Amino acid sequence: MYAIIETGGKQYRVEQDQVIRVDRLEAEPGAEVTLDKVLMKGGDAVEVGAPYLDNANVTCEVVDHGRGKKVVVFHKWRRNDSRKKQGHRQSYTTIKIKAIN
Repeated sequence: MYAIIETGGKQYRVEQDQVIRVDRLEAEPGAEVTLDKVLMKGGDAVEVGAPYLDNANVTCEVVDHGRGKKVVVFHKWRRNDSRKKQGHRQSYTTIKIKAIN
């Protein structure tokens, strides 16, 4: 069985015992988190929500928090001898899918 969930403005296809990285969640490592925004459940029978399924959720365990690789943002304006260099590291949370309800 699989489900398509939404968290952090992004959609993920998840299965039981899968480990994924999502945008940072406010939860301590080892805590259980319930994600309620389930767009679709699949398996023997497919259920599709409009936009979300009622009475469906995904239970996850927070494994750890981290930060991704640095992304360099470089702007240069021609003929002005002007430039701007910025870096960004996105925070993420690693979660393990325990159950699809």
